[in-house]
Amino acid sequence: MDQLTRRQAVDDSAGPPAGRAARRAPEAARTPCPVQVVAGALARPGRRRGRELEAAIFEATLDQLTSGGFARLTMEGVAGAARTGKAALYRRWASKVDLVIDALDSTLPRPADTPALGSARAELHYLVESFVSVARSRAGGAMSAVMAELDHDQAERFKGFIAQRMLEPTKDVILDILRRGAERGDVRPGAASPVVADVVPAMLLYRLKVCDRRIGPEFVDQLVDEVLVPLIRP
Repeated sequence: MDQLTRRQAVDDSAGPPAGRAARRAPEAARTPCPVQVVAGALARPGRRRGRELEAAIFEATLDQLTSGGFARLTMEGVAGAARTGKAALYRRWASKVDLVIDALDSTLPRPADTPALGSARAELHYLVESFVSVARSRAGGAMSAVMAELDHDQAERFKGFIAQRMLEPTKDVILDILRRGAERGDVRPGAASPVVADVVPAMLLYRLKVCDRRIGPEFVDQLVDEVLVPLIRP
């Protein structure tokens, strides 16, 4: 009897019976590999919030505008491209018009003061080149796509945005250039007027929207030397 007891103790210490181990094997197989767990976690995009999410939404909005235009842009499409939910967009913007205006406002560079370059001609050339650079940028292309498709009600909202965000600040810079030129003597007295300041944005928008023509360095030179300089020279 003592020998039988000792034999059972040895058998128990050697491990579970084969049948019990076989029954546990499927459960062990279901346990995920730690390497796979880490790889899966890294592959899943983290949830973005705040400015990071807003930047992704604006990026997706510009992508849809430049690739498909305003009419084909949808809140669902922007949400999918930005990897967020549609509800996240509607918490911030009531409509795609509001979204597009904010996307353009955040990405279009703001008109800055032109540096003093010694002559009105050089300063106007610098300004027009800056304006053209904006128009040819991705955000400028998105704005052109919007302007080409708007109905009357939407156009009124976008006109107000474009006037306040781009046209009026640009005209203020032009007036400053003309006033400095008048003080130097290379601009005629009285040339620093709102009508003269309208010429640059009017010509550029006409060229882009009505004529649907690109504006490059050659056009910049022509606008400055054949239109603006004769218009303001003493």
